[in-house]
Amino acid sequence: MIRRLALALGAFAVALAPAAQAAVTGETMRSAAVQGAQSGDWMSYGRTWDEQRYSPLDAINDGNVQRLGLAWYADLDTYHGVESTPLVVDGVLYNVSAFNVVTAYDGRDGRRLWTFDPKVERQWARLACCGSGTRGIAAWNGRIYIAALDGRLIAVDAKTGAQVWSVQTFDRSQAYSITGAPRVFDGKVVIGNSGADYGVRGFVSAYDAQTGAKLWKFYTVPGNPADGPDGEASDSAMKIALPTWFGQWWKYGGGGTAWDSLVYDPALHLVYIGTGNGGPLSYHFRSDDKGDNLFLCSIVAVDADTGQYRWHYQMVPEDDWDFTCTQPMMLADLKIGGRNRQVIMQAPKNGFFYVLDRKTGELISAQNFVPQSWASHVDLKTGRPAMYPDVHLTTTPKLMTPSLLAAHSWHPMSYSPKTGLVYFPAMEQSTVYARQEDDAFHFVPFRINAGYDYVGSTPERAALRKKLQAEANAMEKGYLLAWNPVTQKEAWRAPYSHPGSGGTLATAGNLVFQGTIERTFAAYRADTGQKLWDMPIDNAPVGGPVTYMIDGVQYVAINAGWNGAIVANLGKGPGGFQVSPARLLVFKLGAKGVALPPLPPPAALPRPPALQASEDVVRKGAQLYGDTCSRCHGDGAVGGVKDLRWMTPETHAAFDDIVLKGIRADRGMASFGDLLTREQADAIHAYLIARGKEDWADAAAEQHK
Repeated sequence: MIRRLALALGAFAVALAPAAQAAVTGETMRSAAVQGAQSGDWMSYGRTWDEQRYSPLDAINDGNVQRLGLAWYADLDTYHGVESTPLVVDGVLYNVSAFNVVTAYDGRDGRRLWTFDPKVERQWARLACCGSGTRGIAAWNGRIYIAALDGRLIAVDAKTGAQVWSVQTFDRSQAYSITGAPRVFDGKVVIGNSGADYGVRGFVSAYDAQTGAKLWKFYTVPGNPADGPDGEASDSAMKIALPTWFGQWWKYGGGGTAWDSLVYDPALHLVYIGTGNGGPLSYHFRSDDKGDNLFLCSIVAVDADTGQYRWHYQMVPEDDWDFTCTQPMMLADLKIGGRNRQVIMQAPKNGFFYVLDRKTGELISAQNFVPQSWASHVDLKTGRPAMYPDVHLTTTPKLMTPSLLAAHSWHPMSYSPKTGLVYFPAMEQSTVYARQEDDAFHFVPFRINAGYDYVGSTPERAALRKKLQAEANAMEKGYLLAWNPVTQKEAWRAPYSHPGSGGTLATAGNLVFQGTIERTFAAYRADTGQKLWDMPIDNAPVGGPVTYMIDGVQYVAINAGWNGAIVANLGKGPGGFQVSPARLLVFKLGAKGVALPPLPPPAALPRPPALQASEDVVRKGAQLYGDTCSRCHGDGAVGGVKDLRWMTPETHAAFDDIVLKGIRADRGMASFGDLLTREQADAIHAYLIARGKEDWADAAAEQHK
């Protein structure tokens, strides 16, 4: 549903509606980078190829931002997290919601132009570590590109939303998924994938934007040495990586998935890849506690045309802590030490801010921006972190900061050339780490294979874990951080009650915009951090805001859809942490008359319990359900005489007795004890829990329409 400040559109207004063309080319992207004719558009994930997320628009500025009002909004009809950055080209706003549903809107008033639903099977939300969200879409030469959760790369016509072509980017029999935004670099669509935790080998691939033909593929970690070269662009790089791995990592995939950041330098003709964690997460089980494990947690530069290796820099050798380096990267030209330097910058999970020479990969500087307990500093001569002696995991629990939850995660950061500052959400969070005993680790495809002991293998370790977790919860902090990359020092911070705030946008109006964990959308002075404006929106946006201009009017837009990030103390306030269904919100100066609906009451649908069964058990349960239960309870567990996705806690607790003993035969549910074993009933129960978890968020949102 769309709410507009404007009156209902008449025939004249329809005639003036923008034509959805998405005429993005190399020329328009280069023009936007130098503040040319496309300055009012947002044509790529980070606006320009350097991913600075800086807009030269200044009609909204530090002198008038207090006049911002809600111009229009669009309900996204889901409670799933919405992490995406919208695109705006020639007056049309293109947005993507959960399960990769893309909608084109008139950017002035929110009139819906078209919607494309790729029909992603809901099971894929269970196979991705963090749900059904995607971080964005791409535009090029009249087409919109969707990297679907299930691995399809899809091109649709920007004018009509009709599919043009679709290619499968990974083997669907393996535990891959895609949550990152595709990028188009001079006619090539580049995309990575997710799934390192579940047992896959990471890679990035490039496709022809016109035809969908594969151009190159770059693996980020080596495969089985006995198989020889892959015959891909990464073969020369794997010769560098292979000697840094030990044991039989290839049986577990190895990881290194590039699940988010990809950046392009058109002058150097390089694509920069941010790589992820190992699989399994535990260094002990992955590589016998030996070797750097290239190219985990690294920036890897490859040739844009061929995918051939050019250089790499590894932030975290011997990764044992799920320190991904897939966080946002950006390019800039900075004067450092009296020299003009072409740099690439990143503030990854591990809590250090890195500045590298983007032509050679030389480390220029690195400094921690949050407290550290894993490394004291980064050696500028060797480029290696100076790890503390006892930092690697043992079977005894230990407290470590930053945690796998990240000092800074995927949330977009921005850079203002006017202030020289980088803006991003920083978090101080700690985690209790311990690895499993050797005989307790069992690799299971499609499930998280950390090799971590989450509960404590002895009563003493369990007690220690509980004590340390209480300490971790007590030290939790979150704030918007303004960082000077030249001096490697904090300029200012804006504290929040909890971690979990979203990405940022910087503008020439001396403003920084951010969605906050306080369930507001806020604007700060970019030079001092003074809060100038905020608006309660009953949600905590996590994606990146954008700004655009149509007919001389500047707008600011953001997706507000909390993704349930792990924040230990978030639900301790009165009533817990309640949010509205996800929405796309668009603001402009002087807008009045548009109000958001009141926050709905908590959903009546019971939340499904935690899924503890393996993927194999869930799949067996699905087959048994189809053979035994679907005639009464519906295909896919939807509808029927009783929708089993929404069982109450009491029904879950009595499930085996209901199915096998017939304790509800008086209500029409006879015993199936002569057809099913307890193991089979448990498998069906696991499948129903999985189905409930897949559909609960959308169903709960539907209740509140």
